[in-house]
This record gives sequence, C-alpha cells and structure tokens, in this order.
Amino acid sequence: MRTEDLLAAIATGLWRWDSVSGAVSYDAEAARLVGLPAEPVTLPEAAARACFHPADWLEIKAIVDLAVAEGTLAEARLRIVDEKGTVLRTVRTRSRPIARGGSEDGYYLLGTLQEVPDPLPGTSAAGPPVTGDWRRNREAFLLDAGRALAEAMSTAEVLRVAAGLSMPGFSPEGLAVFGVQGERISVIGHHGPRPGADHPFHDIALGTDYPAAEVVRTGRAVYLPTPEEYRGRFPAAWSLGRPRKRRSWAFLPLIVAGRTIGAWMAGFAHPVSFSPDERSVLTTIARMLAQALSRTALQETERELADGLQRSMLPASKPDIPGLTVAARYVPTGGGLQVGGDWYDVIGLPSGRTALVIGDVQGHDVHAAGIMGQLRIAVRAYASEGHHPDAVLSRASRFLAGLSALDGPDGPDGPDGRYGPRFATCLYMEVDPVAGTLDIARAGHPDPAVRLADGTMMIRPTAGGLPLGIDPDTDYPTTRVVLEPGETLLMCTDGLIETGGHDLETGWDRIRKVFERPATLTDDPGALPSHGLGSDDLEALADSLVQAVHGPPSHHTTGPLADRREDDIALLLIRREAEVCLVGPGSAPVRRTAVTVAQAEPERIAGTRQQLRDMLHDWADPDQVESAVLMLSEMVTNVLVHTDGDALLVAEVSGRHGSRRLRLDVADSSDELPHRRRPGELASSGRGLLLLEMLADNWGVDPRGDGKCIWYELYEASPNARPDPAADGSGPRA
Repeated sequence: MRTEDLLAAIATGLWRWDSVSGAVSYDAEAARLVGLPAEPVTLPEAAARACFHPADWLEIKAIVDLAVAEGTLAEARLRIVDEKGTVLRTVRTRSRPIARGGSEDGYYLLGTLQEVPDPLPGTSAAGPPVTGDWRRNREAFLLDAGRALAEAMSTAEVLRVAAGLSMPGFSPEGLAVFGVQGERISVIGHHGPRPGADHPFHDIALGTDYPAAEVVRTGRAVYLPTPEEYRGRFPAAWSLGRPRKRRSWAFLPLIVAGRTIGAWMAGFAHPVSFSPDERSVLTTIARMLAQALSRTALQETERELADGLQRSMLPASKPDIPGLTVAARYVPTGGGLQVGGDWYDVIGLPSGRTALVIGDVQGHDVHAAGIMGQLRIAVRAYASEGHHPDAVLSRASRFLAGLSALDGPDGPDGPDGRYGPRFATCLYMEVDPVAGTLDIARAGHPDPAVRLADGTMMIRPTAGGLPLGIDPDTDYPTTRVVLEPGETLLMCTDGLIETGGHDLETGWDRIRKVFERPATLTDDPGALPSHGLGSDDLEALADSLVQAVHGPPSHHTTGPLADRREDDIALLLIRREAEVCLVGPGSAPVRRTAVTVAQAEPERIAGTRQQLRDMLHDWADPDQVESAVLMLSEMVTNVLVHTDGDALLVAEVSGRHGSRRLRLDVADSSDELPHRRRPGELASSGRGLLLLEMLADNWGVDPRGDGKCIWYELYEASPNARPDPAADGSGPRA
C-alpha cells in the first residue's frame, strides 16, 4: 500500500512547499482538507494562501522561519476558510524543511495536514490557540522587552533587563548569559538561586559537553523539555550541574551579523513543552538580547577609548601653585565618541610663574580632538620658551592657520573628502601668585569671572583678538587683573555658559546663582562670609557648576533659545588664599576692582559701567547705583577726551551691609586739574563736576607726581534715610 493511501485512511494529507518558486502541492486528502476538490493539485503561493485565515498564514510563516533557523519541526494550527471568509474547519500541520539539491538558499517544506475535532461543550482544545489573548499578551511583552533592551546603556543594564523579563505563560525561574572569549565561554550575567561564581560551568572550554557550549559551537538552539532528555543528551553536564530544581531548559545562541557572540539559558521550575509559539518568543528575545549586548559592548569600548584619549591630552596631575588653590573639570558631552576640542592646561614657566590656559577647538569629533592635542602641545612649547601671553597666542594662531591649510579648503563633506580648516578660542593667563597679578590674553574666548571675597561675582572684561587660526597676523593685547586674597577666578569654555538653550546673558545668570552660593553673608557684624578656604570647597564648587548645567538642576534652568544643544565643558577655578590677618574682628571683606580704559578703547567704558553695577548688585538704594554709574561714565570720558593718556579706575566697597561706603578713583597722567565751568543750555560738556557736587556724598581731586586722581564716595543707606554729608562736616573738596 502506498504511503499516501495509508495516510488518507487516517484522514491525513501530505503537502509540499517550494521556497524558491513558491509553488504549493497537495495530495488528494490535503486538497480536501483545505476546501479544494479531492485530487492532487499544485497551486501558486497566492492561491494557497487564500484557503487559510490571514492571521494564521502570517503565524505559519513565522513558525516556518523559526524551524528553518533551528532545523526543527514546524507545528501550528490553521483555520480553513471559504471564499466568504467563513471558517470551515481547523487543521493541524507538522512540517520539516529539507534543503534543495544543488541550491544553498532554497528548501522544500514537507508536511502533513490533519483535521482537529471541535472540542466538546465545556472543554477547551489542548494546547494554546494560535490566536487570542495569548498572542496579544506575547506581542505586548515583546514590544516592552524590545523597548527596555533598546534603552539599556550598559552591559550590566542589559543583563538586569534580561533578568527582569516576565514571559507570558511560561516565565523562567533562572537566566544566564554566556560570553565567548577565544576558545572559552563564561557566565557574564545570571539571575536565579544559584550564584554564578560557584557554578561548575561558570568558565569552561568551548569543547565541553554542555548545552551552552554546543549552542555556541553549532549556532543552533537546544531545548530540553524534561530532566530525562537533559540527562540523556548531556550526561556529563547533568552529573556535574545536578539541576534538580528545574524541570525544563532552553539554550539559545546570541547571534549578531552571522557571528555567535554567546548563549542565553532560560531555566523553568515547571515543565515546558517548547511549542512553536514558545520557541518563537524565546528566539525573538535572544535576538534582541544579542543586539543589545553587541551595541552596549561597542558603546563601552568607545567610551573607554574616548576617556583614554581625553586623559592623555589633559594634565596628568593636579597642579600645585604656591599661594593658589586650583580645581579643574572636563566633561565631554558632544560627538559619538564623547570627545571634543575643549582642553585646559597648567604650564610652569621659566620665570617661576605659572600659566593657565583653556581653549575650545571648533567641532565635536575625533578630528577636533586631534587638532586640540596638537594645539595644546604648541601652546605649551611657546609658553615654555618664555614668551609673553600676547606672543604665545600670536604664535599659536599662526601655527593653527598653517595646520588648517594642510587640511585643504573643503569640509568633511566636500568633494575631496578632507576636513576643512578649524579655528579655536583660547584664554591664556600668566599668574604671579606673590603679587596676585594675572596677565591675560584672549582669543575669541569668554571673559573670566571673579568671585570677590564677600561672594559677589563679577565678569572681568579683557581685551582680545580673533579666534586662533582665522588671521595669522592678529594681535592679542594683554590685560592685567589683580586677584585679591580670598577671591576666586573662573575660566570656562562656552559649554558651561550656553548649554541647555542659554545665550551669553542668561548663561552667566545661571552660573552666578551657583558661583555666589558658597559665599553667604550673615547678620553678625563680626562674622566672616562662609565662602570656605579649603581645597575641598573649591572642588565642591567645581562639581556644583557642572551639576547646574548637566545635573538635575539643569532641567529647571533651561534657557530662552529653542536649541537645547549640549556642548563639551572645560573649567578652571583658581583661588588666592586669604590672609587672615588682613581681616580683623568686626570688619567685613572689601570688594575691589581695577580697570584700565585705554585711549584707543573707548568702547570699554560700557564694560566698566557693568562691572560697577555688578559690584553694587545688593546696594540698598537703586538710585544711588545709577548715580554711581553716571559719575563713573563722566569721569572716565573726561580723561579720554581732555588728556592724552589712559584712565585707571579703582572701585572699592567697604563696611558692613547697610552702612557701606563706595569709593571710586579715576587716575590719569595729566597734571591739569579740572575746573568748574558754567555750560550753556545747549552745551554738550562741562557738567562733570556739577554732577559730582549734586550726586556724590564726598568727592575731590588729588594731585600726584605723575598726574592726578579724581574720586568720589557714596554712603549706603535706605532710599528714605539718605545721610547728609554736611552733617559731619565732610563735603566736596578740590
């Protein structure tokens, strides 16, 4: 008797599907079961698909793909429908893929069809249905698992996600992930009652007779639904491991781009038959887990590379400058490798002084980091030769311009594929810790900021030139700033100021709130502000500044710009140690600033006005502040207009809060003393001394051997209680 006749006698049909041509062949019994005339027939795939419920056809396609990948049987239940979509019957199919002769890609799928009787009333069909709640739960689980694995940012996080997976209907009791290194495999993550370190197969050779090792060697999954099957297939592993508490095991390969990177084991405390649907879920999870592990391993390698590259380009140790405390931070946030063009450096000079430099090369990529490294070495070399700050930046600009010329005129996406020219901003500072002087040269970089001894932050405007590399012949004038004892200076790149949608103004406002915070004044007239003098306090301040930009507080201080870009951050904090003897009991720290306005730089008057406003930010009477700014502007302008020299401005605020004194001196090199004039109604000048008489509490002119100094004083009081300068006999004098 033929096989077909024997199968027909038990109502079982045969069918075959050619994966290359798509043709589906039925024998007579199989044709009858799918609703066709009871005779052998060969149909194209589209005609064969019309006999099945659309959802079931998609299901059988997925099950067949799984069987082909694993080399196992494909089992499924299918609903047969007529032309109107009415379900005629339900059939069960079992099939096996067989490779085509002479073809490496195609295969034949040979299988059987058998009708499944309808369940009796009050009973349910054996096994999970192909469609229904189980399928919906499975799809929801796979979506959640895929999202969680895609969001994991490290290998440890991927393993935690894998350990927390709760599969629909058959959650594993224990999980283990095996990694491959050469000819050995080891457990890189596990979850369950057995610790990974004392597992007999925690670290084994690839040739060991163990399911995970076989999976890695063959690239095919191993399903062990019963302890008997485990013991029969892997007797050595069973005797060593003695997995008595589990009843079923699944070992699946972790494959990425055709390469097996490890294996995944799921152990179950209850028997699991590993139906096609269950195997499909496990295979999908294994694929997602492999992709997540490969992605996080690559990211961790890139982070390690970036950290090593950046560490090699930054100072190897914390700088030690007598009389100064220094804190530094570098936070890379831009570019795929988390490395960019920001840098800082501390350089010992032949004169015994120290140079501090901070800079930012255009771009956030490896090329920017490479240019940064070369520029840093060049600046260090020029500084070590003993050049002044302006000469160091001039030489560095010519160096960068020559370096960019070698890269060609086209950008990274240009026709020749080369990187285009880059520029860099830089702030170079030569420090004399004994005198407290800072000689600063600036190339397109943000100005430094100073926190005075009482906690007030002021931005120090400095002269500057174009960024390095734009014009090789640019000059970089030098500005001298005096850092008083107890004051702290901040040098930073624009990432600290503008990250998070901020512009220059709002960015400095955000920094001001943090920079001034450590210095808090008290109502005790004999107490000093708690700005802290230890190096730990300066380190904490550096951390607070970074947290304000990238930590949780940054979410509450977003800027007005729509562009919420992130940028690399480099910052240097230097503090001149306070001399305790300078501040006695009952006294308060003095705010002091000094600015030089050159004849060729009248635009710097606006900066001096802003500095005075910053000094008087907590002055009791706002009208007095405006008066002080007006008198400053008149005095400095008078020097620039009526003399041939520069104006040196020194402003000092002393005393306790509520009763402080502002004294402002403007000195010049001219011996000609100012005199009163009676300007007409339309005159544009001649009112400077009249303003001093009207607005100042005290003022005067002091002749000096090399010029003169005109000064005024204001005494702080509430707007409704202004003191009368004449009451104590003090008044204007000339």
